[in-house]
Order: sequence, then structure tokens, then C-alpha cells
Amino acid sequence: MLGDFLVEQGLITEDQLKKALKHQKKAGKLLGRSLIELGFIGEEELIKALSEQLGVQYVSLRNYQVDPKVINLVPEELARTYQVVPLFAIENDLTVAMANPLDVLAIDALSRATGMKILPVVCSEDEIREAIDHYYGSSTLAEAIQSLGDEEGPGGNGHDEQITEQALRREAEEGPIVRLVNSILEQAVYEGASDIHIEPLENRVRVRYRVDGVLHQVHSAPKNAQLALVSRLKILANLNIAERRLPQDGRFRMIMQGRRVDFRVSTLPSTHGEKVVLRILDRKENVTLEQLGLEPDELDKIRGLLSKAHGIVLVTGPTGSGKTTTLYSALQELDREALNIVTLEDPVEYELEGITQSQVNPKIGLTFASGLRSILRQDPDVVMVGEIRDRETAEIAIHAALTGHLVLSTLHTNDSAGAMTRLVDMGIEPYLISSSVVGVVAQRLVRKICSNCAEQFKPSKALVTSLGLPLNADYTFARGKGCNACKQTGYKGRVGIYEILVTNDEIRDLVLQNAPATAIAAAARENGMRTLREAGLRKVMQGLTTVEEVLRVTQVD
Repeated sequence: MLGDFLVEQGLITEDQLKKALKHQKKAGKLLGRSLIELGFIGEEELIKALSEQLGVQYVSLRNYQVDPKVINLVPEELARTYQVVPLFAIENDLTVAMANPLDVLAIDALSRATGMKILPVVCSEDEIREAIDHYYGSSTLAEAIQSLGDEEGPGGNGHDEQITEQALRREAEEGPIVRLVNSILEQAVYEGASDIHIEPLENRVRVRYRVDGVLHQVHSAPKNAQLALVSRLKILANLNIAERRLPQDGRFRMIMQGRRVDFRVSTLPSTHGEKVVLRILDRKENVTLEQLGLEPDELDKIRGLLSKAHGIVLVTGPTGSGKTTTLYSALQELDREALNIVTLEDPVEYELEGITQSQVNPKIGLTFASGLRSILRQDPDVVMVGEIRDRETAEIAIHAALTGHLVLSTLHTNDSAGAMTRLVDMGIEPYLISSSVVGVVAQRLVRKICSNCAEQFKPSKALVTSLGLPLNADYTFARGKGCNACKQTGYKGRVGIYEILVTNDEIRDLVLQNAPATAIAAAARENGMRTLREAGLRKVMQGLTTVEEVLRVTQVD
């Protein structure tokens, strides 16, 4: 039985299995789906365990770029009915990804339709749905752009003030533009992009995706599509399509690949027309602390901080370093039945079950400071504040921590020790900081080496020396050669590296003395803290990332 196997492997406990079996009986779902929905195991962990139990190879479809000729071997109706994706064919053998490799009916149907021998491999349901939509779904981005042709449309230069709102709206709702926008959004979600940049240049419109923290161009649209393209996005985000002189911000939601995906939209007037940037908020499943890439001792430290009855825990790092994901993972670690947990965010990025989430709205006077005051009248046990941006918010957060609340928030600093001095710079008295801040987590995201094209190598002595590593050890590093799965970059996916400062008496004394960040960091290292650079090098040793990536995102003073 799958449940017993998972318990034997130490992936779930007996108690979790009992709860999942009750959930399964009540919801009428498969045991694996119940375990995932209850947060007892991640989908990837479950699929890998199923692969091991059945002796069937596990694959991630995000590591494959399937040949269209192979896709054409299996009709779309069959792929959707049985939730299968053909991967490759060798002579008369067709390898097919399935969520349930024991589905004899599906294997027989595929064999009859193709006349080939079917070799199943196991994959997650979500990835199969995504791949089916990607390979069999609407027109590709290239096809959508090609369908626009070269004819000049309304306001082709991006600045024509004579174009009426009605004309813009009419063209923005026509088939070619709708297909183009849908294709841009769908491809971005499929590739795992965090942001979409639609940038007007002199003679074209450039479309770029930020994947794993790095921007890359995916296509160019003709200049004649510029106004209609921007207008379509404005319509989706409920923005004023006639206003092209001022920046605007909005948001919209779409159902893609069987799940809800939110898009935050920002427009900015530029020399060649309006630039649009979309932030993609796509939560396939809840990310647990275990899935963040924390080392076992780091996980223990964070759980120790979350177990505090009161105090402030800060997460620091630049924009796009995963701070929000860490905060959400931390909130999910708490007992949402026994605690009153309230958040104040800008904006609410993901909805969490059992937690009261509120969003700031400065236009009507709901700021972090005013919202936090109101939250403290709601009898909270735990408060999450999206960001401490000013002295007033910091003072209220500290007051909350000193009056028996656990407060989680973020700051923009380069390292964990810098959070202490940043609060001082905001005008907070050192004695308040030393008595309220219980810990700081600084973090970065590094790109992971693509598992499809990873190769090992021996680093040179010069490289080992430059990293400050002992020369008397034998090191093996890894790197990605580049392949279709990673678009020749050698990287696919990201993992976090963390610097966790837990305050003790020595650190509190240093804060009271208004000591510099370097002195606080030195004391924290003596107390067992690993720096971001050191945490990154551990990931290099584990073959997860490269030295270049770690050097790119960390600094040494």
C-alpha cells in the first residue's frame, strides 16, 4: 500500500496517514491527492516515492521539449481523456508520461491508436495538464504574432493621440490581438516566468520573460500591434485605455492549465510608447519550509524563531529574492486553528487558508502603519506585515512585539546584521530593537544546475583558493552544459540560500551599544551563523548550483 510505503520511507507519519485516509474517504479522492492537499507531502516527493514503489521511471516534463512529430502521434482527445503526454519514440516503442502508470485502459487505448508498444513513465498530474495545454492548446506565440500580418493598425507608432477609445477597444478585442496576449501569458506561465516585459522600441515591440531571475527575449511583435496589445492588457486589468501619459497599476486573474493565476500590471510611458510589466503570481501548490532549500540546522533555527510567543522575525533581501515565499511558508508552519493570524500586505499575493489577509490601500488612507494599528485591535497572536518601510510602521511593529505578539516582516538590507542598523537608521531606539528583534533571515535565490545536462568537473587550485576553501581536500563541482530543456543556459529552477541570525545576549548588547553591522555579524558567526556566501558554497559542494551563481548574488565586505 502506498501509505505504508511512505511511512516506511519516513516521508509521512502514522498519524498523518490516518488523517489522510479519513480525508480520502470523506472527499472521495486518491490517497496521494489527500496527502498533498493536507500539506503532509509535496507532489514531487509523492511522485518520486510512487516511482520507487512501482519501479517506473520518474520524469519532470519541465525538463523536456517534446518534438511536435511525437506529439502528433497521440490525438489531443486521447491525451486529454487519459491525461498522457508522449515524450519520445524509438522504433516501435513510444514512451509516455502518465500520472498513473498502472492505468491499463489508457495504455491499451494508446497502443491501439498508435500501433506502438507503450512504455509508461510517471509524472505529476499538474505537469501533465500543463504540458497538454502547452502542446495541444491554443496557438503558439510565434503563430499568434504571424497572424497579425504587417498591415498598419490604429496608432501603429504607439503615440497617435487621434485614435479614439472606441477604435482602440474594438481592435484590442479582435481575434488576432486576443490570441497574441493569451499566447504571451500562457507561454510565460508554462516557462515558469516571474515577470513579463512588453517594451516598445523604435520599430518593434520586444517581449521578454524573467525566468529564474534572468531576463531573456522570447519574441518581437510588429510595431503596428503596439497600441492594441497594450490596450488589451489594460482592459484585462480594468485600467484606463485612453490614458497613455501617466503610469497605471492594475491586476487581473485568469484560469490557466487548470489553476488560478494572478497578474499584476504596471504601465509606464516611454519614448516609444507605454511599457507594460506583468508580475505573475502563480502558486501551483503551497510551498513548505522543507521545500525552500534550507539545511537541516537552518530549518531548526527558523522553527525555533516561529515558536517564540512574541518578538519580531525579519526576512531581508533585495526585490525578487523570495522573501514573500519564505513568509508564507512560515505562516503555514503555524497552528492556524489555535492562533489568530492576521497579515497586512501590498498586495495580497497568495491566499492562505485559515488566515485573515488584508491589503494596504494608501489612496483611502490604509497604510502599513494605520492598518497595523487596526490589526492590533483584532486580538491577534501572530501578525505578518508585508514590509517595514518607515519609522512609524517600525515603531508599531516593535510595540506589538513587546506586548505579546509574534511579528513577521521584511526589510531591504544586504545581510542579516544590516537589519539591526537599518532600524537604527530609521530612528528606532537601540534598546527597543535589542528587546524586540529575536531573529533575522537574509536570503538570496540562486539558479539550479539543469539536471538534464549537468556534468561534474574538478575545480582548479586557483578557484579553490579564491573561494577560501582548504587545498587539502578533493572537490567535485558541477555545471550545466546547456540543452533544450534549459534553453542552453545550463540552469533550470532556483533554490534559496540563507543567513540566519538568532539574537543572543552578546548581540543584544552590541545593538544597545549602537555597534556597526560588521561587529554584529562577527558575533553572530561566532554563535554559529553561516554567511550567505558560505551557504551558497554549500550548495555548490552539493552540486546544486555553480560558483558563478553564488558570486553573482552575494557580496563580501
